[in-house]
Parts: sequence; C-alpha cells; structure tokens
Amino acid sequence: MSQLKLVFGNKNYSTWSLRPWFLLKNLSIDFDEIIVFLFEENTDDLLEPYFSNSKVPVLVDGDLNVWDTLAIIEYIADKYPEKMVWPKALKERALARSVSAEMHSSFFAVRNALPMNIRKHFPGYSITDEVQADIERITALWDYCHQSNTSKKGPWLFGNFSAADAMYAPVVMRFVGYDVKLSGFAADYVDYVSKNQYMQDWIVAAKKETQVIAEDEI
Repeated sequence: MSQLKLVFGNKNYSTWSLRPWFLLKNLSIDFDEIIVFLFEENTDDLLEPYFSNSKVPVLVDGDLNVWDTLAIIEYIADKYPEKMVWPKALKERALARSVSAEMHSSFFAVRNALPMNIRKHFPGYSITDEVQADIERITALWDYCHQSNTSKKGPWLFGNFSAADAMYAPVVMRFVGYDVKLSGFAADYVDYVSKNQYMQDWIVAAKKETQVIAEDEI
C-alpha cells in the first residue's frame, strides 16, 4: 500500500481528477486510487472525511488532506523536488505556472460547451464563436510555451513533462472528443498526449464505467 492516496471522481467525466492522476503517473510517483462517483446519493458522505467541501480531487498523505488541483501539484513539487514538477529554468517555471493558473481560472466556454466525456465521440460538433475564442487562446498558449522552451527538445509543452501538461491533459481529451481541428504544434501535442501510455490507461478505465451524468451527455 502506498503512502499517498488520491481521492477522485469519475474517469469518464472528471477533468480535475485527471490532472493530478496524470501528473503522478508521468512522474512515476506511487499512489493508491480512491474513486468516488460524483452526484450519487452517498457522494457527500464519502467525501466528508477529507474536508474538501465534497469536491475532488484530494491527495491524502498520512493524516494530511490536500485539496484543489493546483494545491496538490504544489505539494507534490515540495515533497518530491527531484521529480521536477515544474521546469527547471526560472523563466520557463514562471510561464508554466502562469499558463496553469490561467487553465485553473479561465476557458469557461470550452468547459461548459465541451464537457469531457471519454466514452463518446462527437465528430463535426458545432463550435460557437465563444468556444472558438477559447480554443485559439489555448493553442496560442501551447505555441508560446513550445517556443519558450530553450532546449527545443521533447514533445511536451516545455520539452520535458511538467505540471503544465497535467493541467491541459483534460483539454486534450475534449479536443479529441469533439473533433476540434488543429494544426502545427497544437495538433502534434494533442496526438502525443492522447497516445501517452497513462492517458490510454485512463481512457480504458473510463470506458468501463457505467454511471451516467446527464448534463455531460450532450
């Protein structure tokens, strides 16, 4: 049994759950999974012990509960400095934190119109102007990160994997699911992340889930 436990929601739907899971897996940090299906009669009761206001994800480390994805990421960065959760170079590290914070606080059009639903595919889905504006900002951020990568090596946003990639992993799955047309680095990035071995593991598990959250079944 691992010292760390990650409490999270449905793999099919829960974007915030995917982020720390993807981070821990790609950094080879061992943890146990505790899955709590969302919007069930017992969801609040199951999450009550973690003091997270019935929200996921929560990282449990002994008697410590850390909730909110960015807080979890920063805790992992502090606990495992050798894992390089953030890029090593100061400027790249600041940029990675900036784009991660923007993901945390923005892109409501994409979130509302393109909910993550890994079990389904929506080819030819109609994209509104508001959603397209979010998509263009996201892909511009990806290009900016890629161009700011001083080493120009590796397929991730900053060459090597970092927390920024974990923060945008659910966006990749949204773009795949809704058949969003991309080009250049953005297209290559979506292809690479979606084929990542751990993302493939998540996808397989998500497709085995049977719970349905109606509002995400657009």
